[in-house]
Amino acid sequence: MTIDQSVKAPVRLRGHVVLFMSLAAALGTSTLYPLQPAIADVAHSMGAQITAVGVALACGPAGYMAGLGLLVPLVDRFAPSRVLSAQFGVLAAVLAASAVAGGVVVLGALTGLVGACSAVGAGLSSVAGRLAPENRRATVLGIVTAGISAGILTGRIAGGWLTDEIGWRATLLVFATACALVAAGCLLLVPPARSGTALRYGATLRSLPGLFARHAVLRVAATGGALWFFAFCAMWSGLAVVLSQPPYSYSAERIGLYALAGVSGVLATRVAGAWTDRAGARRVILTGLAVAGVAAAVMACTLASTAATIVCLVVFDAGLFAAQVANQSTILSIDPAAPARFNSAYMLVYFIGGSLGTAFGAVAVDLLGWQSTAAITAAAIGAAAVQTVRRASRRRQSPRCRSRTGEPR
Repeated sequence: MTIDQSVKAPVRLRGHVVLFMSLAAALGTSTLYPLQPAIADVAHSMGAQITAVGVALACGPAGYMAGLGLLVPLVDRFAPSRVLSAQFGVLAAVLAASAVAGGVVVLGALTGLVGACSAVGAGLSSVAGRLAPENRRATVLGIVTAGISAGILTGRIAGGWLTDEIGWRATLLVFATACALVAAGCLLLVPPARSGTALRYGATLRSLPGLFARHAVLRVAATGGALWFFAFCAMWSGLAVVLSQPPYSYSAERIGLYALAGVSGVLATRVAGAWTDRAGARRVILTGLAVAGVAAAVMACTLASTAATIVCLVVFDAGLFAAQVANQSTILSIDPAAPARFNSAYMLVYFIGGSLGTAFGAVAVDLLGWQSTAAITAAAIGAAAVQTVRRASRRRQSPRCRSRTGEPR
């Protein structure tokens, strides 16, 4: 099979390109969230029930999972500049169509398409991991992942603010315009170099389940990531429920301010990337999980103090985001020449853990109480740490494993 010449030539990922990819990842990820704080406005303008609009918006996460499995592997099979540009172009078109949607059913279908294309952030991180120099892979990944983290945080904030200022339909048009501009930027700035993988698209999709059977690194990383993303989502969804109930009875606006603690996660990803390149992934993962687990346990008793709770959230978010960057760097190192399918498989399991955590946190607070919910969250983080330590111990006992690529150091 003839490999494109662009595959053979080394590609240098320049600083301004990495910055653009980080901003693009932020925008792409944020498109999943702008209508979440505007659910009441959407329901009112459509003459629909809030619950019906909520179901329509839930199509976004479902579409995102489909995008992780179906779209992310494309950046290895085809020129990433064109794949990413096409995804942003579709995002622009679908967001514009959503802005003129007249019914909940149509809005739900379009939201599912937005969710699928919003997985473009995972595609960007795969490209960054493939093209970055080996000694700076985690650093570059940390910068792009910081964009994904920022998109999760700012999507809701920008969506809520813009909806108050110009309405939810015009808000979607603003996001659509931004996506159209980034689509053009991808063609101009993202390197077109393909990975040179011999696998066809269909074969790539069929290979995803088998990756877990063949690569112990992927199994361990995906299980650990799912455990701590379960903990992350359970903590945040449970917190929203408990703060909305007596004796706190906080408003939605006040509860939303707690999300600003997530800024720490954005900062932590950049620091963790550089630290991973210097000290190794395993050390960063264990440190991040240790501080996050302690913060989760302490938070069981801090809700009476807003300041103490926010400090714990800052530490909690920073620890888990740091662990995520280090963990993902090991995934992209399994096959550095074509990492997208490994990233796709990892993120699917990771996202499933988060979805279960979101559902669990909201229910557990009512059934078990806040303290038990926080304790279970800390236990899930502890289980991820134990798994990481056990894997490292088995590697030390088996000399053959030491030469395996992608193993955390």
